[in-house]
Amino acid sequence: MNGEDEKTARSEYGENDDGRTAGSDTAKGETAGGGSAGNRKISEALDWFLHIAVAVVVSLLFVTFVAQRTVVHDVSMEPTLKAGDNLLVEKLGPRFGWLRRGDIIIFRFPGEEKLLIKRLVAMEGDRVQVIDGKLYVNGELSLIGLPEEPETPQGDLPEYTDLTVPEGMVYILGDNRMHSLDSTDFGPIDRSWITGRAIFRFFPFNRFGTLD
Repeated sequence: MNGEDEKTARSEYGENDDGRTAGSDTAKGETAGGGSAGNRKISEALDWFLHIAVAVVVSLLFVTFVAQRTVVHDVSMEPTLKAGDNLLVEKLGPRFGWLRRGDIIIFRFPGEEKLLIKRLVAMEGDRVQVIDGKLYVNGELSLIGLPEEPETPQGDLPEYTDLTVPEGMVYILGDNRMHSLDSTDFGPIDRSWITGRAIFRFFPFNRFGTLD
């Protein structure tokens, strides 16, 4: 069989000049292409998973160490805060000791889950006196947390007090003096119990704004 006849025979049997079956390159190309597409889908899925995981971790770190939302559930801070108010609570201030008189703080007692919201009225080393139902800090009348024209009667503090706030502790009161469980009942609290400082109210919208 001469060269021309052999080439014709190979063509009839589906072989190329190099002896490979016709279409084998195409089949291999299709297989490679399919594998590439599959790998691309896996890579995209891994990318999505990585982005979601990073977002979750960042969110958890933010809520744990920086800020979070909390909702007021009682009347002890009226009229400043009312039940249902949604607050932004920052956590860096208490963590780094950036607290001052007048701050609205969030705290919990050891072993308790419930968060409480009160007004910080005296720092460690301050002398706190309650005389005739009025609060005095370092000998001066303190009106911290008391509006000039209260929407609800605030009342007087319940009993006589004269103490110096111990080191590492703070003295707290509710703005609604008649309806608050606070340091007049259980004394100063440990600063380590403070989890945050309320700085902004974002709901309801008609009371939207920073907190004093």
